[in-house]
Amino acid sequence: MGFVKIKTGMRRMAWGATFVTASAMLVMAPAARAETLADALVGAYKHSGLLDQNRALLRAADEDVALAAAALKPVLQWTASITQSLGRARQTSFPSVSDTDSLSATGSLIAEQLLYDFGAGAFGTEAAKETVLATRETLVSIEQDVLLRGVEAFMGVIEATEFVDLRQNNLRLLEQELRAARNRFEVGEVTRTDVALAEAQLANAQSGLATAQGNYLIAVEEYRNVIGRKPGRLSPPPSLPKLDANLDAAKALAVRRHPALKSVQHRVSAAELQIKRTEANTKPTLSLRGTLSASEALDSNAFSTSAAVGLNAGGTIYSGGALPASIRRAQAARDAERGNLHVVRRNVQQNVGNSYARLASARASLLASDGEVRAARIAFRGVREEATLGARTTLDVLDAEQVLLDAEANRISAQSQLYVASYAVLSSTGQLTARDLRLPVQLYDPAEYYNLVKDGPSRRSEQGAQLDRVLKRLQKN
Repeated sequence: MGFVKIKTGMRRMAWGATFVTASAMLVMAPAARAETLADALVGAYKHSGLLDQNRALLRAADEDVALAAAALKPVLQWTASITQSLGRARQTSFPSVSDTDSLSATGSLIAEQLLYDFGAGAFGTEAAKETVLATRETLVSIEQDVLLRGVEAFMGVIEATEFVDLRQNNLRLLEQELRAARNRFEVGEVTRTDVALAEAQLANAQSGLATAQGNYLIAVEEYRNVIGRKPGRLSPPPSLPKLDANLDAAKALAVRRHPALKSVQHRVSAAELQIKRTEANTKPTLSLRGTLSASEALDSNAFSTSAAVGLNAGGTIYSGGALPASIRRAQAARDAERGNLHVVRRNVQQNVGNSYARLASARASLLASDGEVRAARIAFRGVREEATLGARTTLDVLDAEQVLLDAEANRISAQSQLYVASYAVLSSTGQLTARDLRLPVQLYDPAEYYNLVKDGPSRRSEQGAQLDRVLKRLQKN
């Protein structure tokens, strides 16, 4: 398989000429290294905006852990105010009126620490961590989808190129058949009907070539969208990946490691923790609060300071039924996640079975297509030889040519489907990742950002400075 030089002498549609020129230029550059499937998958991994989007969503989930953990840490706040008071007063003992204008400044420093909340804060933090793990698995699922689409785009260009090549060869053969039919008509061996049949078949082949060229351009656009660049000279796909021959073993593997299922498992755990957190929120809390205040009259020498420390306890006695409703809501959400877990598990197992069925079908189709092509080629050669001896008509030759064309087209499609089906099996079992395929890329580390933000670092700390550097690097990418 591969690109072939297209005859520039054909005068079809205007865009057809552009396609011919571009393909010819590709063939005229043999020095360029052929692009492999691995190269295409590397491009898909680096180019995907979908991966960038979900990595950002994962970082947002990481920040939820820091937000949840912040509820268990001290809170230090300050307030400041400057007040100008204007007024007049009259005392009962003196009939005169005096001004009571004043200008004062006040500042306060408030520190508060939650001492005990029956574990509500801790449950919230653990639930946020489970959500982070679930989001990481979702990112792996997206990565599998991106790489599988990369395989489909690569094979789509190869398939479309082979179809163009096939249609060109068919067109050249039909041009020869038309010339032969006209020559035989001139000497009276065939009728005008035979010539018309050859002309009709040639026109149909021209239409088929135009369609194949259009499909090639569509495949190029898909490749550009998924891989991030226009396809160059593509090398034939490598050998098929090694797959588990046992369907039951493959399903068991998928249940253990498929990211979609692992994501739901973490969401179930998060929902369980949310129930405990909601129940704890219905109970009292105990906190320590300290206040340091200073006040100064700016238009006099008056000055005062104060400090206070106290334990605060409180809770809700009645909220109109909101508290029990929140518990029931959390329980319903947990039940929904459990139900979804069963659905996803069955879907994962079904997808493995479907993928293996498509793979077996593609293998059988390719094997049958190989036999069909061999038989059709022998039949076509025999019919054409018999036609030169007058034992076959032009229609017989054209029919044999069409049978051969259909057989070769089926083989091209079957070979492309076989590769896509093989990688779809890897995806269904959770093995279609950059790490599993050993792609030469810098793998995204989901724990790097989490480890920097989980403790809620200050911007002025060393960890905060390191976090700023990571954020700048991510923005550049």
